[in-house]
Amino acid sequence: MKLLTLILLPFLSFSLFGDYIIEVSISEQRLYLINNGNVIRSYPISSSAYGEGQIENSLKTPLGKHEVRTKIGTNVPKYQFFVSREHISQKVEIIHEAIDSPDDFITTRIMWLSGMKEGFNKGGNVDSFNRFIYIHGTHEEGLIGEKASHGCIRMLNHDVLELFRIIPTKTAVNIYL
Repeated sequence: MKLLTLILLPFLSFSLFGDYIIEVSISEQRLYLINNGNVIRSYPISSSAYGEGQIENSLKTPLGKHEVRTKIGTNVPKYQFFVSREHISQKVEIIHEAIDSPDDFITTRIMWLSGMKEGFNKGGNVDSFNRFIYIHGTHEEGLIGEKASHGCIRMLNHDVLELFRIIPTKTAVNIYL
């Protein structure tokens, strides 16, 4: 039985380890919020315009198992932004068309991810937390649904507000192709 458990453990859902899990499908450009094995929310997202990968400074979205290490932005008004995780008390202009602006504003809320697999997305030059990989709002809402970020998972501002309210820190996040 122990051998069977060890063989199956990598394939088991995170639902065994917490109430909520987040599954991010790169191919679908969707984030699924799962509770007790059931999808309770489905949100469109944008992952990296540069593809998928773990290496620092690559601007790619890291794959694999993560957790929400910290949440930033409680009580920040919708559409305001952050610089280096510090709230800037100013609204940004939301772009509803599919326009890639020269800016990359992080808006409304931040859920900062930490990798869970040493040498893959944790530690050294592959550490998702040290790469500042977030789930966050964006001012480029017209690009949601296509690969457009610089490594993070972007969401519509009203969606990131809702997700932020629902999930606790330590929520498991799995990013896959």
